[in-house]
Amino acid sequence: MGKIFLVRHGQDKDNQQGILNGKRDSELTDLGRRQAATVVEKFKDIKIEAIYCSPLKRAYDTAKIIAAELGVNEVITDESLIERDFGVLTGKPVADILKYTQKIIRSDGINYFLEVEGAESFSDLLLRGGQILEKINQQYPDSNIVIVTHGDIGKMIRAVYHNWTWQKGLETPYFDNTEVLELSDSQDKEIL
Repeated sequence: MGKIFLVRHGQDKDNQQGILNGKRDSELTDLGRRQAATVVEKFKDIKIEAIYCSPLKRAYDTAKIIAAELGVNEVITDESLIERDFGVLTGKPVADILKYTQKIIRSDGINYFLEVEGAESFSDLLLRGGQILEKINQQYPDSNIVIVTHGDIGKMIRAVYHNWTWQKGLETPYFDNTEVLELSDSQDKEIL
């Protein structure tokens, strides 16, 4: 059986400025490009068959950098991997979350807002996480696969993999830029 590795995209301009980007399509910063290039060291002894990624620039560019360095020919974009729609909070400073809603889950110092106008729910995000894992299982059942994605959807993919609720998925540690997690039936491992 193959392994699935979750990778969060490199730093983008919104991350750098403390902006909630959601589905905004911002570019990687110079640091983000350097972060993506260093991810390959984490895979030096692992044969990767394919890389799935969000079509948003920050994830797609991260995936292309990783693929080029690893010699992986297949980078597959999938709409299921796009970050959560943040609704009216899209483009707002992270510090503004509590101005729009008090319905939050605080985990690892991060405020995850539950309800704001136009935002995608975590239960819907969990469904998307299940769709992408099912697709990968069908297309690459015995292969090592990298998924380059975003913070919130990354947590929901992890929750689906472990058959957790979306609430338990949010309670997991923060998923930092270019952090790599190997999903495992026993205990997920951060690849250093």
